[in-house]
Amino acid sequence: MIGRLTSGRAALGICGIAALTLLGMPVWAATAPPTPDSSPSVEEAVAASDVAGDNSTQAATSNPDDAVVAPGQDPFYCGQRKLGTWFYCERPKPADRKGSAPTAAAESYRQRLDRIGARLEELKAKAVLEPSPENIIAYVRYQREQLDRASMFADVWERAIWQHPDLDYTLQRPVNTLGKSAWLEQRKTDREATIATLSERYGLFFFYSGSCGACEVFSPVVRSLADKYDLSVLPVSMDGGANPAFPRFVVNRGQYEKMGLEGGQVPALVLFDTYLKKPIPIGYGVMAEDEVLQRIFYLTSVKPGSDF
Repeated sequence: MIGRLTSGRAALGICGIAALTLLGMPVWAATAPPTPDSSPSVEEAVAASDVAGDNSTQAATSNPDDAVVAPGQDPFYCGQRKLGTWFYCERPKPADRKGSAPTAAAESYRQRLDRIGARLEELKAKAVLEPSPENIIAYVRYQREQLDRASMFADVWERAIWQHPDLDYTLQRPVNTLGKSAWLEQRKTDREATIATLSERYGLFFFYSGSCGACEVFSPVVRSLADKYDLSVLPVSMDGGANPAFPRFVVNRGQYEKMGLEGGQVPALVLFDTYLKKPIPIGYGVMAEDEVLQRIFYLTSVKPGSDF
C-alpha cells in the first residue's frame, strides 16, 4: 500500500515537472526531492504553475522590446513564452533609427552645359600647352562631339520653327531672295503712302550754322524734300548766318533746346507733330534723302521692336 502511494506520488511529481516545463517554470523548482511533509499535491502544483505563468507573463510584458513579435509569428509561443529562435520564432530586426543618407541633388541642365564647356576648354588648354598627338586628338574628338550636338540642336530648332508660324521670324522679315524682294517692294509702297500724307500733320525744323560746311551740303537735301512732298520747313540759324538753300530763316532763340536737342550739334533735323505738339528729332549730320525718308517712316509708322 505504501509502495503504491509512493509510486503514485512519484508519478504525480514527474507529471508536475513536465507541466511546469511546458508552462515556463524553471526546472530546478521541480527537481528538489520531495519529502513526506513537503510533497506538493496536484492542486498545489497547478496553482504554482499558474502563479509562475502569471509572473512570466508579467515579465514578458514588462519589457516591450522582448515582447515584440515579427509579422506572421505566433504571439504566445514567440512573444510571451520566448521559445527561442526556431524557424517559426525569429527575433525581429531592430528598426534603423538612423535617417537614410540624403541623396545628392540631380545635376541641372545648366550645370551639365557648364561642365561640358569647362571640359572643352580644359582639353584645349592642355593641347595648346602640351601639343602632343594624344592631347590634340583628345581635344578634336571632344570638340567634334559638341559640334555634332550643336548641329542636332540647330536641325531640331529649324524643324520646330517650320511647324509654328508664330515663332518664324522670316515671315516678318524674309531672308530668301524672292521673299525679301517682295517684302522690300511692299515696304517701299507703305513708306511712299506715309510720306505723301506727311505734310497734313508734320513739319520740319532745320537747324544750321552759316559757318558749317556740312550744313551747306545737307541744306539742298532738305530743300528737295520740302519741294517734293510739300513739307513746311522752318530754317533756324544758330549763329545768325544765311544759307543759300533757305534765304528766309530765323535766328535761334531757344528753339534748339525746345525741340529736345542738346550740344549745339548742326546740322540737325527735327520732325514736329502739329496734332500732339510734340517734336521728334530725326538726326544730326549729313544724311541722304532716302535715309531721311526711312527715318521719318520708322518714327511715324513703325512700332518700336516690330521690325526686328
